[in-house]
Amino acid sequence: MTQHLVLTVIGDDRPGLVEALSHVIAEHQASWSESRMAHLADKFAGIVTVEVPKDNETSLIKALQELSSVGLKVSVEVANKHVASGEVVVLSVMGNDRTGIIREVSKTLSMLGANVVDLNSYCEPAPMSSEMLFKAELEVLLPSDCSLEALEKAIEAISSDLVVELAD
Repeated sequence: MTQHLVLTVIGDDRPGLVEALSHVIAEHQASWSESRMAHLADKFAGIVTVEVPKDNETSLIKALQELSSVGLKVSVEVANKHVASGEVVVLSVMGNDRTGIIREVSKTLSMLGANVVDLNSYCEPAPMSSEMLFKAELEVLLPSDCSLEALEKAIEAISSDLVVELAD
């Protein structure tokens, strides 16, 4: 019997952090299933799912917590088995950078009953301007009672300077 765990990791970025994490996981006969990792603001941060034999779960968790000695803080949660339903939609949002864009977009999505599954955002200089552009790509699980048209209309209603593109 196995247990599925979700690990969140963060530490000052430096070479060897992924190796240290993967070593501990393999040492406990656990399988690295899925991950998302990034370098942000000189920090290394990530989410990893692992499958571990039930007999090794406690010792794996203890060993993961000991990674703080190499500068990696690891939090562990038992994975949920919930399978969400609905239509997966990729939503791209772009506009002049300002405070609150993600708050406004996420509030609108929440009001529609949509769930953010994945979110990536960044700012970059606008072409031929010193203004900054905010760009976000969201993977959203749309409930069956919400159409793509309703989603697009609701997001575009946030601000006239937001450009919204949908891909399913």
